[in-house]
Amino acid sequence: MAVNDSANNLINQEVRGQQASVFFAGARALAKDYFLLTKPRVISLLLLTTWAAMFIADKPGWGWQLFVVTGLGLFMSAGSAHVFNNVYDRDIDGRTNRTASRAVVAGRVSVLHAMVYGFVLGIGAFLLLWFGANLLSACMAMAGLLFYVFIYTIWLKRRTWSNIVIGGAAGAFPPLVGWTAVTGNLNWLAWLLFAIIFLWTPVHFWALAILIKDDYKENGIPMLPVVAGDRATSVQIIYYAIITIAASFLPLIFRDGSVLAAGWFYGVSALLLGGLLMARCILLYKKSDRSNASKLFHYSMLYLALLFIALAVDRSLFFRIM
Repeated sequence: MAVNDSANNLINQEVRGQQASVFFAGARALAKDYFLLTKPRVISLLLLTTWAAMFIADKPGWGWQLFVVTGLGLFMSAGSAHVFNNVYDRDIDGRTNRTASRAVVAGRVSVLHAMVYGFVLGIGAFLLLWFGANLLSACMAMAGLLFYVFIYTIWLKRRTWSNIVIGGAAGAFPPLVGWTAVTGNLNWLAWLLFAIIFLWTPVHFWALAILIKDDYKENGIPMLPVVAGDRATSVQIIYYAIITIAASFLPLIFRDGSVLAAGWFYGVSALLLGGLLMARCILLYKKSDRSNASKLFHYSMLYLALLFIALAVDRSLFFRIM
């Protein structure tokens, strides 16, 4: 009798262990789905520009706590915007092989649950930034969220080829979040950081649009390569690259207080990075194929990241010309 009880106990323990394993595997998969709804790969560059802007602001006295709070708040705010984008664009995503497995489209996360998740992230980000940094920083994050959801996703994306030209402003708010978290105000250099990203976005996004234009065409999304073709798109990319590079040199001309806003280290970096960006754009113009579009798309991300890092290093350390 004791032997049978012992065997039954072992069997029950094994069953419970298997059930627990299945439960935790399901919980991990669901957590991953919710995490991926925020599009963390996209947010990584937004985080970098946010944190870089905190150092570019060049105001002493803030510590790692503000660094963490600001980064988390930005992640939550941008993640909220992307969750709402997943919900609104689920019809398009469902007709595209590249996106058909996304959690909302596939039904692993319901529309209602995704909406609640998006609201919790957005409101939580606002409160976190308000109490952890300041109200202005929270408002900048909320402005970026609302611009991305209502102006880009709902209003512009399906209506006009200039969707990303205007809608790209949403991705330019993160440095304002970082700047205001440190300073509590906005000046011309903060808005210049905004402008650089705003002008850079068409270069970056239209290169991607060339790569996935078939997806846009099938779903009736009027991205520029679909409406005007790859050649015309590459011409527009060159125009925006020229303006972006020109804007990147403005910190070398204007003063922040009694000193130049940037010095030789940033100047050399901006020159080299801008030269490589223009070379990539010209190669795409000469041969508007997927290979050159891919190279420009990936380099454009590196360009923006290194440009912001160079300005942060220049202003925060000892490279600035006095």
